[in-house]
Amino acid sequence: MEREELARLLRQVRRGSLGVAGALERLRDWPAEHLGFVSIDHHRGLRQGQAEVVFCQGKRPAQVVAIVERLLAAGANVLATRAAPETFAAVRAAVPRARYNEAGRVITVVRRAPARTRGYVLVMTAGTADIPVAEEAVETLRSLGSRVRTAYDAGVAGLHRILRHREAMRRARVLIVVAGMEGALASVIGGLVDRPLVAVPTSVGYGAGAGGIAPLLTMLNSCAAGVGVVNIDNGFGAAVLAHRINLLAEGRRR
Repeated sequence: MEREELARLLRQVRRGSLGVAGALERLRDWPAEHLGFVSIDHHRGLRQGQAEVVFCQGKRPAQVVAIVERLLAAGANVLATRAAPETFAAVRAAVPRARYNEAGRVITVVRRAPARTRGYVLVMTAGTADIPVAEEAVETLRSLGSRVRTAYDAGVAGLHRILRHREAMRRARVLIVVAGMEGALASVIGGLVDRPLVAVPTSVGYGAGAGGIAPLLTMLNSCAAGVGVVNIDNGFGAAVLAHRINLLAEGRRR
C-alpha cells in the first residue's frame, strides 16, 4: 500500500465513510502478503516512496501474474523488470492495460501517474548494444516520476559523438552512463560535467571483457570525481539511485 492510498483510507475512517472493521479488512495483508511462493512487501511504498518491484527472471509467468494482480489490488503501480515476452503475454492477458518495453524487458502498469520532477536524468550509452540496459533504467525512471532524456551510441571511439551532447549533459540533474567493452565512457563524461554520475558496466564485449568485469573495474578505478558505480547490467539500480538524487535536488524526498 502506497502512502497516498493509506492516507485516503485514514481520511475515510475519520469522515466515517469507512468503518474500523472495513479498514481492518483493507489492511489485512499489510504490511506483507504471503502467497506461498512469495511474500509481497505492501509496506515498501510507505517506507521508500515506491511499491515493491517485481524481478521476473526465474519466476514462472503465472507467478508474476499473481504478484502483479495483488500489487494492483493494493493500489500500487507495477514495475516488473527482466520480463521475457511470454511473461508479458501472460500479464497482459490478465491486465490488458499493461505496457511492455521489449528492449528493456520491463512491464509497467500505471494506476496513478507519479508527480514529475522538474529536472531530468540523462541516460547515455557507449554503444547500441548497451541500449537494453539503458532502457531498463529509462522505464524505471519514468515509473518513479523522473523526467528522462537519452543519448545513445555516444562512445569514446568517436569523441565528437560525446561532445554533441554537451549542453544536455550540463543541464541534467544526474547522468547515467551505460557502457560495456572497456567502460571508458563514464570517466570521459565524468571529466566534462559537475553533475552526479551513475556508471553502469554492461556485459557487452569480447572475451577479455569477462562478462562485464573489465568495464566494472575501469569504472571503479575512474580518475574522474563524482562517479558512482552499480553492478553489471543493473539499469534498474542505477535509475533508483539517480531518481533519489533528482528528488533531493528539488528538496523532495518522494
